[in-house]
Amino acid sequence: MYKTHGCGTLRKEHIGQEVTLAGWVHRRRDHGGVIFIDLRDESGLVQVVASPEIHGQAYEDLDPVRVEWVVQVRGHVRARPAGTENPKLPTGEVEVTAEEVRVLNRAKPLPFPVHK
Repeated sequence: MYKTHGCGTLRKEHIGQEVTLAGWVHRRRDHGGVIFIDLRDESGLVQVVASPEIHGQAYEDLDPVRVEWVVQVRGHVRARPAGTENPKLPTGEVEVTAEEVRVLNRAKPLPFPVHK
């Protein structure tokens, strides 16, 4: 299945569900061995997370991913840890733990930022 949900449609009622998402990498952050990406499609953004201890291969597959690459992610929706919620996003109370990552398309580095 290509995707089960739009990135911007996930909410607290989806916690515990397995989802498959596909979209563009809007932003990528590496916080000491934990990778966070904001995945974007026509419905909005959602945060995807992977750590090497828990998500093994998915973490390795996310490691080279950069802004504007197109990826497909299978994982489970979970509540963001207390204090890390983002009230600026409709999806800010949840995140998706990456269990399987597939790069659909790579993008060359952009000459300047296209998003804030």
